[in-house]
Parts: sequence; C-alpha cells; structure tokens
Amino acid sequence: MTRPAPNRLLRGLHLGLGGLLLQPFAWLQSLFWGRALNRLELPDDPVIVFGHWRSGTTYLHQLMAADPGAATARNALTVAPQVALVLKPWIIAVLNRLMTATRPIDAVPWSALDPQEDEIGLARLTMDSHMAGVAFPQDYLRHFHRCTLSTTREFQQQLLHFTRITWVHDGEGKRHLLIKNPAHTARVPLLLNLFPKARFVLMKRDPADAVRSLTLVKQKLADLIGLQPAPDQQRQVEETAMAHRLLLEAFESARPIIPAGQLVEVDYADLVRSPLATVERIYRDLSIEGWDQACDAVLARVDRAHTYNACPVQLEPQAEQHLQELMAPANAPDDEAY
Repeated sequence: MTRPAPNRLLRGLHLGLGGLLLQPFAWLQSLFWGRALNRLELPDDPVIVFGHWRSGTTYLHQLMAADPGAATARNALTVAPQVALVLKPWIIAVLNRLMTATRPIDAVPWSALDPQEDEIGLARLTMDSHMAGVAFPQDYLRHFHRCTLSTTREFQQQLLHFTRITWVHDGEGKRHLLIKNPAHTARVPLLLNLFPKARFVLMKRDPADAVRSLTLVKQKLADLIGLQPAPDQQRQVEETAMAHRLLLEAFESARPIIPAGQLVEVDYADLVRSPLATVERIYRDLSIEGWDQACDAVLARVDRAHTYNACPVQLEPQAEQHLQELMAPANAPDDEAY
C-alpha cells in the first residue's frame, strides 16, 4: 500500500485542507453545471498532443494554444477544475498575484491563462491519474502501470468530465479542442473510443535526452509536491528509462488502430529549429481549420520563446553512466529516436 512519508504528512494535510475549503464551491458548480455538463456534446475530433515527457509537448502546446480558435485546459482551470466554472475570475486574479514568472521545475514562463496538460487537472478529481506516481515517487512504477498503462472506469469518467469542463471554461467561440497530455501516449484506444475522429500529434525526441530531463524534473517535483522523498538518481534513471520504453511500446501496439490521416509525428529538433513551419505543417496534415487566423498569434508566441533560458540538464556522473548503459540499444543507428 502506498503511504506518505512521516515527514511529508503536513504537506498532505495542507493539500487535503485546500480541497475541503473549496468543497462548498464544488457543490455549487455541480448544482449549476452538473446537468448541462452531462448533456454537453464535445467535438469528436480534438487535436491531442502527446509523446514522452520532456519531448517538446509543452512548447508545442503553447504554440498551438496561441491560436484564438483553440480551446484548451489552462492553469486557471487545472488548479481547481471542481470549482473553475464558478470561480473563474477569482482564480485568474489570485494566480496572477501568486504565480512565479516561470515554472519552478524548468524556468518555462507561465501565467494563469497559459495552457496546461489535462493530467494536472485530472489529479484534482481522481487519484487514478499519472500524477499519483509523482505524489508517491517511491512507488512511481506501480502507479505508472496502474494509471498510465491501464485505466479505471473512474478515470475514464473523470477524463470525459474534465474535458467537458475544459470546453465550457475555454471553448466559447472556439473552433477546435486542443488537448496535451504525455500520459495519453498509452491511452490511444480509450481516446479513440471517446473521440473517433481524434487527431494526434506525436512528439519525438532522443530517448536519452528525454529520460535525462525527466529524471531531474521528477526529483524537483518530489521536493515541491511529493508525499515521499525522491529515489536516488540512479534508481530514478532506471525507472524512468523503463517507463519510457513501456510508454512507447503501448503507443506502437495501438498505432495500427489510428485511422489514416489522423496522426502526425514531429521531431523535437524540427520544432525547436523551425517552430512556425512545424505548426503550419501540423495544421495542414491534420486539416485543422483557421491557420490564416492562427499564424500571427503563433508567431508572437514563437517570439516570446526567444527569451527562454533553459535550466542545465546534468545528472550525477554515476547516474549518467547508468543512463548511457540503459539507453545504448535505443541509440543504435537503426533505431528511430523518440
């Protein structure tokens, strides 16, 4: 059984109290919006950005969410989806005052209305999300198998519920729904069951670079929000490399069921080198409407990214050596990098 570390109990108590304080507003949201959300028809062709964590999904999400015709989950929603519809103006105001200028994990600029992956919001609604492994890093692989490689009925219900909240929260006057979630890389059958015409964008990056970066992010997250201390770097590298392999194997097993014309693959290096051209190609290949209206906004977001200074990504020497040993087969010339 997963248990919080004794020295993290106070952190867990704070998280629990925050939810309790919001509960009256959650009841109000359920009262005012419950039936409407249950009846809400979602677009059956959302654009879903996925790929292993640290493969460029955040950057691509930021660019595509700059399109004024795209509805997506934003920080003001994911911080508290159970009350986001009734407290939207107040949440935005509070976040604008409290949020740091950049994300604590990687110095990426962010704000209350910047896009955010839906798994963050799902973690507020159910413990059956990938974020369970972030909260309990000593049991990461157990939760990865439980919540990412497989799903529960509750998670499926909450995913649909959260997506409906997203459409209400950000969809007024918008043309299409944009979803970003690396964990969805292993959930293609579920996604196609919910959204038969879903359009997928798979981000791909050199495996060693993705695993190295995620290892460091997971350790930072354990310090910030973890209910257990992080494993040492060598164990983190080993577990992260294993999860990387399992995630992509799950995607490859599901690839054949994706209908023709509903998948585009993007290399991380191409996105960094030619972001505007890359996004334009995605719009063209997936038949996403509105590129003429989106182009200037996406270009402005590209220009904003020029001020970004990436944090150093360097493991301890023994952990780096272990990473190279583990990833050696994936770095062979005949293997395609993700």
